[in-house]
Amino acid sequence: MFWPSSAATQRTFRPKKNAPVGAKGAALKQHIDATLGSGNLREAVLLPPGEDLNEWLAVNTVDFYNAISILYGTLAEYCTPEACPAMCAGPKYEYRWADGVKVKKPIECSAPKYVDYLMEWVEGQVDDEGLFPQAQGAPFPKNFEDIVRKIFTRLFRVYAHIYHSHFQRICSLGAEAHLNTCFKHFIYFTGAFGLIKREELAPLGELVDGIMGAAPRGSAAG
Repeated sequence: MFWPSSAATQRTFRPKKNAPVGAKGAALKQHIDATLGSGNLREAVLLPPGEDLNEWLAVNTVDFYNAISILYGTLAEYCTPEACPAMCAGPKYEYRWADGVKVKKPIECSAPKYVDYLMEWVEGQVDDEGLFPQAQGAPFPKNFEDIVRKIFTRLFRVYAHIYHSHFQRICSLGAEAHLNTCFKHFIYFTGAFGLIKREELAPLGELVDGIMGAAPRGSAAG
């Protein structure tokens, strides 16, 4: 595991968040850890029989947020405003930030600033019990799947930036296998539940196609 250490890294790295939805969330988190331990990532993303889809999405949202936060944290001292003045994923794709609340109109910003906005925004979503309920049996909002789709679509952009702008650095840190495994798990999960539109995946389209060639498509419920 590659843990952040520098002062620059600590500004972006955020403490791991706990699983939501109380005891049920903790049980589902244990299931995730157990299936991931088996080494079968495609099996690990499947909805356990008899479990609630929204609870499964909620627990995994927190897990994937934690994973990308730690991964990006290893690069924060290299992903600076000077090195990455825009949040790009190659020459064809540039992301501008807006959350509709604090930043109502899309703004250009450096990659580290964009990631900081993004991580803070995801934290706000996950910590809002009206969106991610903590109490056992508390209802999820009717648009919960849309909320999760937006979160995963934006988290993908961090992977896209890392692969396009920092892959050589990842290799020099010896973290290539870790990055690829995290991204493969992310793509299996989002693909199984239809969380990211095809056009949003375009910056890493060939890589995604290579992963999904052997991955399950459509709903994983059952």
